Amino acid sequence: MTGSAPVPVDLWAQLRTTTQARIGLGRAGISLPTAAVLELQASLAAARDAVHVPWDVASLRTGLAGLGLGDPIELSSQAADRGTYLRRPDLGRLPDSVADLPDGGWDVGLVIADGLSSKAVSDHAVAMVAALAEALGTGMRIAPPVLVSQARVAVGDWIGQAMGVGTVLVLIGERPGLSVADSLGIYLTHEPRPGRNDAERNCISNIHPPEGLGYAAAASTAANLVRGARALGRSGVDLKDTTAPDHVGDGS
Repeated sequence: MTGSAPVPVDLWAQLRTTTQARIGLGRAGISLPTAAVLELQASLAAARDAVHVPWDVASLRTGLAGLGLGDPIELSSQAADRGTYLRRPDLGRLPDSVADLPDGGWDVGLVIADGLSSKAVSDHAVAMVAALAEALGTGMRIAPPVLVSQARVAVGDWIGQAMGVGTVLVLIGERPGLSVADSLGIYLTHEPRPGRNDAERNCISNIHPPEGLGYAAAASTAANLVRGARALGRSGVDLKDTTAPDHVGDGS
């Protein structure tokens, strides 16, 4: 009588708990195991949904209105629909119109854009704006938030200039991947105006607690960069944040 076969030991199991990367997937013959294939297909579907599912503007507007920053303003880019937005990035960088935007000479403007992940904005934007308002403090005059559909980062340059803000922060859904479909990014541009390029911006990315950067840490970094840009007179490659985030993934 022979003993039972030993249970295989998964040497990768502990390492998988430390990363969202796909490691040690194993194999079944010359292919992946069924479980790994199904999980990959589910992640692909989540990434597609993040790009194509429309964002819930009504819920965002309600949540933002409760933060006491003024009534949110709604705009769209010159990309008329999602298909145009994906094919024509240039149109996503241009607002449909800024003629009716108020000019209040605020210190900071907040633009919330759907970008390439409506899920990221729906999940994180309201809490992120609340954290930003707290981190910036009462010493900074913050403009009413602007919601822009079918938008890319540079749309904030037009909006920031029209509203007369000193620094604009664009909160935007980042391109989804197979590990994360709900990552939010913040792009900071000092003295925004059309024609600014990416070298004149600072980016805080991978905001998606609890696995990614937490709201408090992202807000602290953004506030430090805003103050640094005001002192330096510009943003971008010359502006560095030297503080160490201490709330990564805390969800606060």
